[in-house]
Amino acid sequence: MQVTRSQISLFLCLLSCASSLGTRYTPDWASLDARPLPEWYDEVKFGIFVHWGVFSVPAFGSEWFWWYWKGAQSPSYIQFMTKNYPPGFSYTDFAPEFHAQFFDPDEWADIFEASGAKYVVLTNKHHEGFTNWGSPYSWNWNSVDNGPHRDLVGDLGAAIRKRSLHYGLYNSLYEWFNPIYLSDKQSGFKTQDYVVKKAMPELHELVNRYKPDLIWSDGDWEAPDTYWNSTGFLAWLYNDSPVKDVVVTNDRWGLGCYCKHGGYYNCADKFTPGELPNHKWEKCQSVDTISWGYRRNMKLSEVMDLPSIIKDMVYVVALGGNYLLNVGPTSDGVIAPLFEERLRGIGAWLKVNGEAIYATKPWRVQAENATVPVWYTSKSSTVYAIFTSNPMQNSFKLLTPKTSYNTVVNISIHHYLEEKKKSYFFW
Repeated sequence: MQVTRSQISLFLCLLSCASSLGTRYTPDWASLDARPLPEWYDEVKFGIFVHWGVFSVPAFGSEWFWWYWKGAQSPSYIQFMTKNYPPGFSYTDFAPEFHAQFFDPDEWADIFEASGAKYVVLTNKHHEGFTNWGSPYSWNWNSVDNGPHRDLVGDLGAAIRKRSLHYGLYNSLYEWFNPIYLSDKQSGFKTQDYVVKKAMPELHELVNRYKPDLIWSDGDWEAPDTYWNSTGFLAWLYNDSPVKDVVVTNDRWGLGCYCKHGGYYNCADKFTPGELPNHKWEKCQSVDTISWGYRRNMKLSEVMDLPSIIKDMVYVVALGGNYLLNVGPTSDGVIAPLFEERLRGIGAWLKVNGEAIYATKPWRVQAENATVPVWYTSKSSTVYAIFTSNPMQNSFKLLTPKTSYNTVVNISIHHYLEEKKKSYFFW
């Protein structure tokens, strides 16, 4: 039988496709770390982080309220409770006050879309253990049985996806005061009752029910990944879960894992590398620089202004990272107007300059202190020079790019008013 060149090409293509589709990952870091990161994540660049839970009710200090009050026994938190609540009031008594009565998921999604963000990550469960969905493994300590009496994770997810944004979920592995976890901890993590009965079944249920595009793991640092059975979960996630082809994960899967294992790297909170990392990374940053959750005692001086946010985002993208910006809603389900103003301001900037942000790659030089500081990004044969301050002059030099007779230079200028006029440029 004579075999044609086209038949050989088709056979090789089918063989390659079958091999790709047949890739299975084993529950060890060598295999899991070799999984390619789904392309959508590197292309989107900018996302919104949302910290919301029972901690939004006291709305004092930070989302670590319960720990600082009962764990660390911080004097300021004890004083706050003594002054404002009756003797015997417990943290769980805050849950019925988590009403979320003004929560409109479509309104939130509109704000997030207007910000220019392409993905949203909501806290499914913070370290307090309260789930923002009706978890069967968190009886009466979830948003369906208590507080809002609604599925917050599902409601927001539906609104986000109607706008073609990617939806991710934050999940804390540990829970500060869960007695089963504390028993495992007391054993030196030689027992895994909490993992077997609570953490892993709940995480599997979360994935199967809501099919998140991203899992933002946290609360891992007290125990090694072998205690959490992280590699077993990730092998299932990448091989057999309903999101196996699209899901993205971070690096917080056990003591010693961050900046070393997982999908992309968060490393520490607000991680800011001094040079181009050799692995995809993300900086999570909060508009309120003191807290991730909403605070009633927040001061204007503690809130990032719009120029600071844009400079931070440009820096991160130029160094190959994604920028995940956090806002903390109120317990009644409102995104504070100040936060909304910041988000819409970013969106206005991205409408003009988004070409220099979305789907870009780091250039061979990421920054230059020329006539004015400049950051570079690139896309195919195009190089973008981004200025985050007003040059205050009619001409300035870029030292790094080498031009030729065929080089085309385009200029885009975006002005907006704050206390004084600011200008942002990209070339």
